[in-house]
Amino acid sequence: MKTLNQSKTLRVDLGERSYDIVIGKNLINRAGKYLRPHLSEPRVLTITDENVAAHWLEPYKASLVAENICGSEMVLPPGEKTKSFGQLKRVIEWVLQTGVDRKTVLVALGGGVIGDLVGFAAAIALRGIPLIQIPTTLLAQVDSSVGGKTAIDTPQGKNLVGAFYQPRLVLADLTTLDTLPLRQILAGYAEVIKYGLINNPDFFEWCETNGSDLINGDLGLRAHAVEKSCFIKAQVVARDEREAGLRALLNLGHTFGHAFEVEVGFGKKLLHGEAVAMGTIAAFEFSQRLGLCSGQDVVRIREHFRAVGLPIDISSVVTKKWTTDKLIHHMGKDKKVEANVLTFILARGIGSAFVSKNVKIQDLRIHLDNLLK
Repeated sequence: MKTLNQSKTLRVDLGERSYDIVIGKNLINRAGKYLRPHLSEPRVLTITDENVAAHWLEPYKASLVAENICGSEMVLPPGEKTKSFGQLKRVIEWVLQTGVDRKTVLVALGGGVIGDLVGFAAAIALRGIPLIQIPTTLLAQVDSSVGGKTAIDTPQGKNLVGAFYQPRLVLADLTTLDTLPLRQILAGYAEVIKYGLINNPDFFEWCETNGSDLINGDLGLRAHAVEKSCFIKAQVVARDEREAGLRALLNLGHTFGHAFEVEVGFGKKLLHGEAVAMGTIAAFEFSQRLGLCSGQDVVRIREHFRAVGLPIDISSVVTKKWTTDKLIHHMGKDKKVEANVLTFILARGIGSAFVSKNVKIQDLRIHLDNLLK
């Protein structure tokens, strides 16, 4: 990104399902201009949450008016528990009551929860209506809004009901990050680090140098992090849209992290990005236990997480109700399970993650026992 006054456009190359990711500042104030080419009629339906609406709904609506676009909006409660069957039902009923057709565009204005929920609603309403993502959190901008994964949570696990459904456009407005609390920025930064740990050690080194300033508000560093993360993810998605192999690497830390989230109950006690941070440390420590990864790499990762303020273990959320058997049970419900075999993303070092389908349950049990001590 040459200057902060310019936007940057990346392409997710998926043939007829290809789309652009536009990254820049003050994009919501010009959202109507970006949406207009994707509309068959001057009308959109937008779903957001109460927190986002307080900051961004009015300037967003003004941008539609400036382009003579009619809009209807639905505002949902914030938080992970909104990714539920109950809220999905509300969204679908509202969408259908507006008199949509298969060309009516549905806009998700919000973080990962809104993006996942609204994306899934778009996938199933009338067997699919156009979707545009306007992510307003760092986590959504670098991860959940890109790649077409949409889902809701269930008591059995995280994101177990959903669909692969690509948007027509992703509009990542960096200005929205200024309204986020530090905790949300850190949660998103956990996903940024992930890209370096998977296959780009130079990017992880960049994070070590610049992470603290990024978290503290440096717009140029945030722009680079979002652009680099989206570029890496777009390349992976273009090669493996439906997670047949390579794309599974993007789940580094998620098998452990999702199990932690289920045990907590998807509440405010543990944000998704915080769970991913804990899960990433757990995955690298497990890799070290199996003799795959050096202890020096694990120490280096832990030190960076600690330096920027990310959680490095589960001590802050674990209770006496947590057991190894429960965590293994949650992992057994993971979407990556095949033929009752657990799939883990492990690592041979920083930037050298791989998919493993031969983890022995006894090794996992020992590792989890140690985590719960």
